[in-house]
Amino acid sequence: MAREGFHRRIQELERDVMAMGAMVIDAIQRSVEALGDLNAEKAQQVIAYDVKVDRKRWELEDLCVDLIATQQPVASDLREIIATLSIVRDLERIGDYAEGIGKIVLLHGHEPLVRPLRYLPIMARRAVGMLDRSLQAFVQRDAKAARAICDEDDEVDNLYDQAYHDLIGTMIRDPSVITRATYLIWAAHHVERIADRATNIAESVVYLVTGTPMELNVSKY
Repeated sequence: MAREGFHRRIQELERDVMAMGAMVIDAIQRSVEALGDLNAEKAQQVIAYDVKVDRKRWELEDLCVDLIATQQPVASDLREIIATLSIVRDLERIGDYAEGIGKIVLLHGHEPLVRPLRYLPIMARRAVGMLDRSLQAFVQRDAKAARAICDEDDEVDNLYDQAYHDLIGTMIRDPSVITRATYLIWAAHHVERIADRATNIAESVVYLVTGTPMELNVSKY
């Protein structure tokens, strides 16, 4: 009976992780939309929303600690909790990156974008896809799918390279826009880091399934 209770709590924890993942994906999408429109109201909402993401992290970490303290899990059960803790922390950091993009919107004030967003929305779609598939691999305990996700990070890195050089070129042509172009480089870097965190989650899934910690992809940044 105690064993059944433990696994029921693990399943509840898994559902909570997926709910947190949905919160974070929503925050990413809204932050990038806010940047594209320079919508300060939407940006403020994303910034405020991060408090809920942070609260969810502490809630889930407390649940994990309680499970370790009360159930004294070993072997694969302990690995499950350790991997979940790592995933929760990565999700919280992704929420911070979305919040950071919201703050970049506010830094623009009443100034327009130096140019329409070109690479960043594509990067965001790729990063969100990686994150979603990482979470699905977590639910399905699919190490093969998790490994495949890590290979996608190179594409996001390459898009960041293109965005960076594009914006540097804009600065060279018109030094008066250096500050605003730098804001967009920051935003692109936040999205690149989101993809890196999705890779971290995939690595946690591989550890959970195989018991072997490994770094599957080394980011260029």
